[in-house]
Amino acid sequence: MVITVASFKGGVGKTTTAVHLAAFLQKHAPTMLVDGDPNRSSTEWGRHGKLPFRVVTEREAALHAREFEHIVIDTKARPEEEDLKELARGCHLLVIPCTPDPLSLQALRLTIQSLQAIGADRYRVLLTVVPPKPSRDGEDAREMLSSLGVPVFSTSIRRLVAFQRAVLEGTTVAEVEDPRSRAGWEDYDAIGNEMLGLATRAAA
Repeated sequence: MVITVASFKGGVGKTTTAVHLAAFLQKHAPTMLVDGDPNRSSTEWGRHGKLPFRVVTEREAALHAREFEHIVIDTKARPEEEDLKELARGCHLLVIPCTPDPLSLQALRLTIQSLQAIGADRYRVLLTVVPPKPSRDGEDAREMLSSLGVPVFSTSIRRLVAFQRAVLEGTTVAEVEDPRSRAGWEDYDAIGNEMLGLATRAAA
């Protein structure tokens, strides 16, 4: 199964999502994370050797692909329209992280229009960095996207300091000593289970 994570605006948690979805899949079967971002954020995250899965660059991917049942691809930010076509067609599910702020949502709408124009249907939006209540930013964004017919994961990723600590420590949020780290992992665990169902149906 191939899962691609793509974003069309910076600061939406693209690499965080790729790392944690790979960690989720690793619990089910051998998983490889392909770092296709020129910034090599995933590679830098994993340089301490604490991540539970293999991280390789796109140039190494073909050599190791047969060893793994699942592949997660962390793409470059802001791909061109031609790249978008390849991303959408080259995976079982395209995951698009988006924060619930006006600029991100505006960029997302343009992306969805491009996906619809090429007939892509194997994608789902993931709302990330969602502020805690009483803010309604997450709920309002979900309602807006749903009203437009945009497929959205049923769980959102909360805004937690534990994710920043996970980057610094080179591990997943599940391994961070923080009172809210478990909540962060539970969010991605829920997304992972939903993703498995979606990707399995797409692969059938």
